[in-house]
Amino acid sequence: MYDKIKQAAGKYVQEAIETRKYLHQHPEVSYQEFKTTEFIVSELEKLNIKVERPLETGCIGVLEGGKESGRVIALRADIDALPMNEEGEHKSDFLSRNPGAAHCCGHDAHTANLLATAKVLCDLKDEIEGKILFVFQPGEETLPGGGRLLVESGYLHQHDIDAIYGLHTSPMHKPGTIATKAGPLMGATDEFEAEIIGKGGHAARAHEAIDPIVLAAQFVNAAQTIASRFVDPTEAVVVTIGRIEGGTAHNIIPEKVKVWGTVRTLNSDTADLVKEKLNSLLKGITSSAGGSYKLNYKKGYPAVINTDREAHNVLESMGELFGKVNAIEMDRPIMAGEDFAFYQQEFPGCFYFVGSGSEDSGSKYPWHHAKYNVDDRFFDVAIPLMATLAMEH
Repeated sequence: MYDKIKQAAGKYVQEAIETRKYLHQHPEVSYQEFKTTEFIVSELEKLNIKVERPLETGCIGVLEGGKESGRVIALRADIDALPMNEEGEHKSDFLSRNPGAAHCCGHDAHTANLLATAKVLCDLKDEIEGKILFVFQPGEETLPGGGRLLVESGYLHQHDIDAIYGLHTSPMHKPGTIATKAGPLMGATDEFEAEIIGKGGHAARAHEAIDPIVLAAQFVNAAQTIASRFVDPTEAVVVTIGRIEGGTAHNIIPEKVKVWGTVRTLNSDTADLVKEKLNSLLKGITSSAGGSYKLNYKKGYPAVINTDREAHNVLESMGELFGKVNAIEMDRPIMAGEDFAFYQQEFPGCFYFVGSGSEDSGSKYPWHHAKYNVDDRFFDVAIPLMATLAMEH
């Protein structure tokens, strides 16, 4: 069966590469993936796969196998692009044609891979037990997350899914390899916006003002002590300030400063502690100077936690297809986030990384970098592995 799947997958690798380039040229940001959805629907309909639309964008293809069974396996790809412009000589022939939108995170490759996987499984339809769902999900990059919206729609529960699998390109791993682990794989991602309120005035008479820029600077430094002084050192936590906005001129003390940040954790108790400490730090710093604050803390994606059986399936299948040396069992999670976590709160599942980073294709840049690229050899592994997970497990 492994050889049969690899042979079938090989027929669609070049087609997947071309599909990825087309999608890369026509990116659409979260919840605006209308033309992308039309393209996916058209491709699925060519395969005579039933298409359903639980949300406004994105879709789900339903393939009934040739062998009767109550078994249902879901395969997921995210389809949205990032709100940014891109660069990169290695992709100069297929750069984004939509200003302010770019596939600099690999979702174009995820979508092209799932479409190719659907073609492989259609070729092997008579040997499939039960049903396969091809989940083309919108809005992974933006809260509340398309994964959450799909789960809340109730659609997936109607199919009584036995397991769900999803993947991500990985510049951290070379082509020909995959990496994953059982248990926590990726962090929960919360966001916050703090407004620090002082009293405006002239820069030369700072004693008459309450300077929110100084208070913001104190807060930024103090926030770094949350991880080092308030959280158990054996617990994973990241507090990062990503944006500060305030002031209009060199000689004016503004009335307000805004600070945006993200919190990454692996459990909800730690996240709650961080929220509490952000509040207490803001209160102490602003009140001591006679200022005030507002804090808007948004719960983001939960932690990605792979179930033991499904993680074993991924590593075992990769080992059978390409050798155990290429199936990397990670020793620790990473703190990037993924809304695949919402599916795992309802169904057994595994998220895994497929190597796509190499110097010769300029694909060693990290996710969300303007020059981010995907080595084409990603598909040599991604297509047969995902097809195998649908067939064998």
